[in-house]
Amino acid sequence: MPTVFASTEDALSMTQNSTQPTVAIAGGGLAGLAAACALAESRFRVTLFERRPYLGGRASSYQHPGTGEVVDNCQHVLFRLCTNLVEFYCRIGVEEKIRWYDQMTFIEPGGRTSVMHASPIPAPLHTAPSFLKFPFLNAKDKFAISRAIAVLTLTSQPDTGQSFLSWCQRHGQTQNAIERFWKPILVSALSEDLDLISISYAAQVVRESMKSPAARHMGVPTIPLTDLYNRAGDYIRARSGEIRFRNSLETFSPDPTQVRIRVSEKEEAFDYLVLALPFDGLDRVLPQIPEAIPLRENLTHFEPCPITGIHLWFDRQITALDHAVLLDRTIQWLFHKSRLLVARGTVATDSSGSYIELVVSASKTLIDKSRAEIVDLALKEVREFFPAARAANLVKSTVIKEVHATYSPRPGIDAYRPPQATAWPRVFLAGDWTATGWPATMEGAVRSGYLAAESLTRSAGIKDSHFLAPDLPATGFMRFFG
Repeated sequence: MPTVFASTEDALSMTQNSTQPTVAIAGGGLAGLAAACALAESRFRVTLFERRPYLGGRASSYQHPGTGEVVDNCQHVLFRLCTNLVEFYCRIGVEEKIRWYDQMTFIEPGGRTSVMHASPIPAPLHTAPSFLKFPFLNAKDKFAISRAIAVLTLTSQPDTGQSFLSWCQRHGQTQNAIERFWKPILVSALSEDLDLISISYAAQVVRESMKSPAARHMGVPTIPLTDLYNRAGDYIRARSGEIRFRNSLETFSPDPTQVRIRVSEKEEAFDYLVLALPFDGLDRVLPQIPEAIPLRENLTHFEPCPITGIHLWFDRQITALDHAVLLDRTIQWLFHKSRLLVARGTVATDSSGSYIELVVSASKTLIDKSRAEIVDLALKEVREFFPAARAANLVKSTVIKEVHATYSPRPGIDAYRPPQATAWPRVFLAGDWTATGWPATMEGAVRSGYLAAESLTRSAGIKDSHFLAPDLPATGFMRFFG
């Protein structure tokens, strides 16, 4: 493992101590799992409480009763720049379950495709040759985008209180550049509309993805998400930890020597507590004491963003692509699950069906639509992009709306993102909405869990505890720009 969990002296002392410090972790999403794995490895006795009967939180899967199929609640992907998420997957032994891609295909209505890939040119110019060949952008669009990328990549862009859309307008971005380049990239990455995304978050996405050719390699899980995160449960149990499903934290009572929690109408005492809950689920468990008022106040500034996943099963293959970015329509991404979930090294045949998942981030326009309306919309658009789908029969379908999928990365929100330490010395926060330096992503969730574990171990007197993985190093010309 590349991380250092405690000094030799501290580890020996804890081993010799017959009573391991106990930690309750509320929430079995990525933040809670990351904190639990790090602390279990550091010889804390971890008990993780999860209200659902499975792990993964918003990144989970289950057997859908209407279709009989195991479906992910939403497609989740990662990039090589997500160093802590990659380290977490290595830690729990699922790195071989991620399939990596170094190309990204853009498709226009009608079926014309464009492929972004790296060239031998050093970063940040490595994708320039393929970008300059994009037929869906004209010369004026490409010139405007290139200037904007240079500014976002090479200069600091603090949160000024204005949106990224206003930044685009001030920096001469054409409407076509906004609709066909910035929207597909940033709405998918940040799950919010451009007029509500802070400049600093947009700049971070661009800068991190340009720092090296490897940064933009995209990883897609090849097994259902809950199968992926069940390995984290195994990791915790193998280190004397415990997972309690269908157990929801109701409240807690902190004091200088312990934290008493109430779970499913029962009280238990632990040495420490990590609250790995979403921002909209935290307020209900906070005690009614004055110390909780500032945190409650911060929570009122967060707003949720929805993501909708549309699952369609066809009776034949509709495309040979594993995934694609879809332009100019409601649907933003296609993931060809019947190809992604097959055994590594095999290829789906033309005679087999296609199971696809379509993703719509910031899907506010779909919240009030019925399942039938959304499926009809998706079918119409899929048949615009993939001519083979016009002859295919839809076998079954389902729609999964994650209404509270992420928090909105609005200008000024960083001022309200709390640190992992709280007003109570034995209580800590984890979650992608806390102060991680990253937006609401799986990487941000894992970072928050590791930061909470670092804060807790330092509070417990363990010296030199460190869990965060180093950022992906810059290469090429990017080495000269910090």
